[in-house]
Amino acid sequence: MSKNKLHIPSRRGFLGLMAGGAALATATQPGQAAKVKTKAKIVILGAGSGGLGMANRLANRLDGANITVIDGKKEHWYQPGQTLIGIGLRKAGYSVSKNTDWMPDSADFIQEYVAEIDPDGKSVTTASGKKVKYDYLIVAMGVILDWEKIEGFDVDMIGKKDSGIACCFAGPHLAEKSAGELHRFAEKGGDAVFFRAPTLQKCAGQPMKFALLTEDITDTAGNRGKANFTYLAHGKALISVPIIHQKMRFIFSNRGFTVNYGHKIKAIDHGKKILTFKTPDGDQELGYDFTQVVPPQRAPDPVVNSPLPFLDKKIGEGWVDVKKGNLQHKRYPEVYAIGDIAGVPKGKTAASVKWQAPVIEDHLVAHIQGKEGTQVYNGYTSCPMITRVGKAMLIEFDYRNFLVPSFPGIIAPLEEGWIPWLMKEVAFKATYHSMLQGKV
Repeated sequence: MSKNKLHIPSRRGFLGLMAGGAALATATQPGQAAKVKTKAKIVILGAGSGGLGMANRLANRLDGANITVIDGKKEHWYQPGQTLIGIGLRKAGYSVSKNTDWMPDSADFIQEYVAEIDPDGKSVTTASGKKVKYDYLIVAMGVILDWEKIEGFDVDMIGKKDSGIACCFAGPHLAEKSAGELHRFAEKGGDAVFFRAPTLQKCAGQPMKFALLTEDITDTAGNRGKANFTYLAHGKALISVPIIHQKMRFIFSNRGFTVNYGHKIKAIDHGKKILTFKTPDGDQELGYDFTQVVPPQRAPDPVVNSPLPFLDKKIGEGWVDVKKGNLQHKRYPEVYAIGDIAGVPKGKTAASVKWQAPVIEDHLVAHIQGKEGTQVYNGYTSCPMITRVGKAMLIEFDYRNFLVPSFPGIIAPLEEGWIPWLMKEVAFKATYHSMLQGKV
């Protein structure tokens, strides 16, 4: 072998590499910044990946800070695993833990939902009426799945036997029920229709993954000839990054999908199994035997009803109006937003949270010290684009729509292979847990 040729590990070797990487990911990271003494009151809204990751980071970084996390949800969901559950490779428990499992001992956890945010008064009010004052606020409340915007839809339809309706976004328990409907379709065939949310959404690539996985599973069952597959994009492209759009367009064409653009979900008639889409040419109805319902998505009501969103209400669906480079609010400098709720052009993935968290830590701690932070979030977003069971592409890009591969020369960003699949199946969960603990 040439000395200049990169060594691509065997499957067994790569599993060993991943195991080693997982062990490193859960270990304490070297070179941690010195602790800063402060009595600052820091309130974190939400105990998802962003909220818990920031709570642990700040608990490790600050000496004497009063950190409070507010969230009424008891379960913590490893959402990147829900597609694996939705195709039947994992059970619901794979993605379920408790928020208290990841909460730092030094933080106060108020297990209530947020009712009101008052950035002028620097306070938050919980559902029971408890007012919590803060010096710094981190909004990490994720998104609301706006089911009501789909006429005729009811969440109880998801995974109901012979409904033909799936949804991996509705949580691990409903994703598991969805797998049953997927496999019933794979055994019978028919018309499968897939689409994405007509708004910004978390994990924008997931609807395409699920569509391709359904086709692959149907093919493996020997029934591809009995099935028709349609994918409907809400805008003029499959995804906002032009080079990735072209690649996905090629894959869909090669796999026999009908692809149309400008289709926004409007209604569902589950009795007649008809989906209605709003299009530039008027409403269009499509019959289905199987579909994944991906609803419009928006910010939670306490954020929408606060002064935190964009002043121009036509921008977005209530996302927090932050500077895209450091996630700091444009009008309230003591407020930050992380993850899905942040009003930035990219970044509604768990991988983005991993890159956003150290930036927010840097700027918030600098603010406490009367200094300026230096780290910049470049819009990094990662999508393990699963194309078949056992194959995926590791797609990474930034605000500029530039590809930013983490493993150049080893993993080609637009090439389907088994290494990205194993990363998704084996390594990412350990890395995610380390992120919750504030270690990566």
